[in-house]
Order: sequence, then structure tokens, then C-alpha cells
Amino acid sequence: MTDAGVKIGLAPLRAEGLSKSFTGGDGSDLPILTEVDFTIATGEAVAITGASGAGKSTLLNLLGALDRPSAGSVFLGGRAVAGLSDEELAGVRNQHVGFVFQFHHLLREFNALENVMMPALLGGLDMASARQRAQSLLAAVGVDHRASHKPRQLSGGEQQRVAVARALVNEPLVLLADEPSGNLDSETSKRLHDLLFDLREERKLSMIIVTHNPELAVRADRVLTLSAGGLQPAARV
Repeated sequence: MTDAGVKIGLAPLRAEGLSKSFTGGDGSDLPILTEVDFTIATGEAVAITGASGAGKSTLLNLLGALDRPSAGSVFLGGRAVAGLSDEELAGVRNQHVGFVFQFHHLLREFNALENVMMPALLGGLDMASARQRAQSLLAAVGVDHRASHKPRQLSGGEQQRVAVARALVNEPLVLLADEPSGNLDSETSKRLHDLLFDLREERKLSMIIVTHNPELAVRADRVLTLSAGGLQPAARV
């Protein structure tokens, strides 16, 4: 077991009986997810598809400990995140979960290198080590020559590559990607998809990708569809 409570050898991420409801304007209960069970193996890529409004982003937020479920449990490396304080949850997210969203969410006032360094510094890594790790990741995603550029000076594809590097800087247990290429043109999207799956292969990275893009989904080891509050295997084409 690591000092963060993560047990080596267990599934990177597991959910049991995960449910989430919201309160409607009239005070009624609006169930979004109902008793979802899910496990991802080390190095596995899972795509989650489904209609808009089905709750895919809600599920991803629960799996990544960005939100708390109405019922059920999430385990990261065997460690239950239920009951953790907000500060403890923030630490778990920073150390064990990498996030890539449709919009990169890079900090505008910092350059690419500084954006990638930030989670490592927040996690307690010293400046020199954080810089070295960030430089290595920028090279791995093919934008090390843009390290000193701020987000506004980067193309959309370059911004997403920096976001991928940032997501990986703390060597997370799992990468969660929510429509990672949804804001990119088709050719840039393909290059980003290639990058994600190359990194998965090289780093034995576990990935959960929410997507409407069938070309991306079909590359995953498993494709699951979220419908009526539950997950089921999608038909392969």
C-alpha cells in the first residue's frame, strides 16, 4: 500500500452501485444514474457512449471524484473515496486521476511548460523535478518546441496535447477524457486519438473516454453505452 492508501495490484478504478439523482425545479427526484457497477483493468481503454443528456459526463465526474454520488462507492487503486473531506478528495484527484476535457482549461497566464508543471507542484514535487517531468511529457506529446508559449499562442490541437501532458504529469492511475477531440477538426482529432492510444500502449495507461465519435470509440478495448441510468456493452460494428 502506498502512503496515499492506494493498494498496488488492485484495479485502478472501480465503482459499485453508483447512483446519482438531482432535485428538479418542482422538488421531485430526477435519477440520472442507477446502481452502476464498473471496473477498469490496468492498461485497458474503455469508451462510454450514449445520447446527449444520458449522464455520461455525470458518470465521469463521479468516477474521477469531481462529484459525490447519491449512493454507491468509487475506489481508486482499492481506496474508497467516500467519506474523504473536500481537501482530501482534491489530493486524491491530483495524484491519481488525469482529466482531459473537450476544452483544454489551460491557465492563460502560464506557458505550456508551467501548465504541465502545476499539478506536480501542487502534489509536492520540487521545482526541478516538476520541470524535468513536464519537459519529458511535452516531448512525449510532440509539443516540447512550444514549451514557452502561452495557450493563446497555440493551435487547438497543441492546446489539447498540452492538456494531455498535464493530465499525465502525476502518473495517474487512470486517465478520464470527456469528448477530448470534440472541439477539433477531423484531421487534428485523428492525430489526438493516435497520441492517446500510443501513450496507452507505452505507459500501460488505463483510459476511460466519453465520446460521440465512433472512430474513437471503436479503438477501445470495450465500448459501453449509457442508457436509462445504466451501462451495457455496445454493439460492435
